[in-house]
This record gives sequence, structure tokens and C-alpha cells, in this order.
Amino acid sequence: MNNKPFVSVVTPVYNGETFLADCIESVLAQDYSNWEYIIVNNCSTDCTLGIANRYASVDPRVRVLTNPTFVDAIRNHNIAVASISPSSKYCKVVSADDWITPDCLARMVELAEAHPKVGIVGSYQRSNDEIKWKGLPKDATVISGRKACRIHFLNRIYVFGSPTTLLYRSDLIRRRPSFYPHSEPHADTSACFASLRDCDFGFVHEVLSHERVHEEQISTRVHRLEANTPALIDMLRRYGSLYLTEGELVKRQEEVLASYYVMLGRAALKMAGREFWEFHKGKLAKLGYPLDWRRLVLEMGKKFATEFRNPIGAFRKFERILAERTGRGIESV
Repeated sequence: MNNKPFVSVVTPVYNGETFLADCIESVLAQDYSNWEYIIVNNCSTDCTLGIANRYASVDPRVRVLTNPTFVDAIRNHNIAVASISPSSKYCKVVSADDWITPDCLARMVELAEAHPKVGIVGSYQRSNDEIKWKGLPKDATVISGRKACRIHFLNRIYVFGSPTTLLYRSDLIRRRPSFYPHSEPHADTSACFASLRDCDFGFVHEVLSHERVHEEQISTRVHRLEANTPALIDMLRRYGSLYLTEGELVKRQEEVLASYYVMLGRAALKMAGREFWEFHKGKLAKLGYPLDWRRLVLEMGKKFATEFRNPIGAFRKFERILAERTGRGIESV
């Protein structure tokens, strides 16, 4: 009998035919043997279902579910984690466009088993030539969940990564109707804040997963729209009072809002497009901070003054921006 803890691995996927086979192969190649693999197909219109069924037909550990109707990405993640076996002790999400190293499950489970109070385990992730989520000191393998959340809010050390970089204790998933608590792209980080009040956070200081960067992934749009700042404001609003003192929370909210307007001022001078401004006006209104045009103009002025301390450099930046927007050089304009 296999006396190692049972792990449920899940992959929620929509139209993932390009990378899904590599993702599945990485799960099948695990050194760790006691697992099930659940692939949740979100009404894909490409060959996703056929690829998933091909693997399920030859390996009984692989199970394929198909949603009866299309749902948003976060809802599909919630369906996936809610489908884990009642006997699983840990849950590992692997995004369909990512892949994990052969020792991923073994290394993460090993840490969790050595420290029973650990509820979530993180790890490094390679993204092109970058190693992500390296904020913790190398000797910090287990810290309190409260401390992990505080350093995220106060020290800008982001260790919760992405779903592919984390291992969850399954009882944390079962305790809430929806493990990912809302439909925003940062729902995975919010799930960590919602779960770590009474357990520890572990971290394996090794690269245990690889991220594929492409235009269709959610994080690409988040980066393009610079959506991380409003996400931080939202998480402070939702969870700040659980981990920060009242004074710390007020100060941090003010700091983050100030940095938000610095970013918006920079974006205005770069002639950000309509999608960008509609996104941020909507986010600010939803968060209870309607766009302050006076503050935006002030930040634009500050950025403009800073740039024109070096007029030649500023002119060259303007030329590049104009060329990007028009497809022509400044001479032709």
C-alpha cells in the first residue's frame, strides 16, 4: 500500500490545445506516485477535450470533466478544486499552459508533512529567463500565515505566486463554498489571504514549475493594463484589517493610492489607450475612489518636469511612443 498522502492535481482549461499535452505529461512524470489528476474542460472549441480524453483512456488516474455550460476562468478553477477526492490531503493546481518539474509534488508534500501547521506551500517559478517569487530569505522555509500576509502588504514581497506555484491543504479548500472568493484575476492571492489566518505558510526555495508567457494568458492582460495596483487596493480593503493594525492599514492604503496616481500620470504621458482608461476608471469607482482628475494632472506635471530635465532623452521617448501609437516616425508625423 502507498502510505504517502493522497494528492489531487487539477487543471482547469479552456481552449488549451497548444500546451495541454506538455502540461499533462509533466504531471504523469512526477516522482511522487500517490495522486489523481482531474482536468476540467470549460466547453473548449478546439482539440482540448480530445487531448485530455486520450490521456484518460490510458491512465486511470486521469479523470476528465466537462462543464455543461461555459463559465468564467475563476469559476472554472472553483469547479476544479471542488472536484477533488474526499480522501485527498493536498491539492495541486497546474495551469494548462504551465508545466511542473518531476520532483514538484514530492518536494512540496515533503515540506508540508514535516510541518503539520502549514496550510499552503509556495515555490519558485521560471518565466522565460526570470526566476519569480524570490522575496523570502533562503532560510525562511516556514513562517506564520499572518507574517506572510503582512510582508505582502507592508514589504511588497509577493510570495503567493500563481496557482501553479502553490500546494494547498485540501481541508482549506473544503471549508468554503468557493475557495477562490471572487471573480477578479487576483482571486488566487485573495484565497491565500482568506486561508492563512490560522495556519502557516511554507516555501520550497527551488524552481518547481515553468510558466509559458503568451498573449492569451490572464497575466499578460494584467501586465498590459497595469492591474496589480488596483488589485492591491482591493485586497487591502478585503483583508487588510485581518493582518494589519488600523494605523498600518490607513497608511498603506494612502501609499498605494499615491503610487496608483504616479502610475496613471506616467501612463497619461505615454498616451495609454481607451481600454486602459476605461479599465482604471471602472476599477477606481468600484473600489470607492472615483478618478481624481486634479490629482492625475498634478502627477502628469511632476512626471513631465522630471522628464524634461533631460530634454533630448524625453524627446526620444516621445518619438518612440508616437511611433508605437501611429506606426510612423516623428518625422513623417
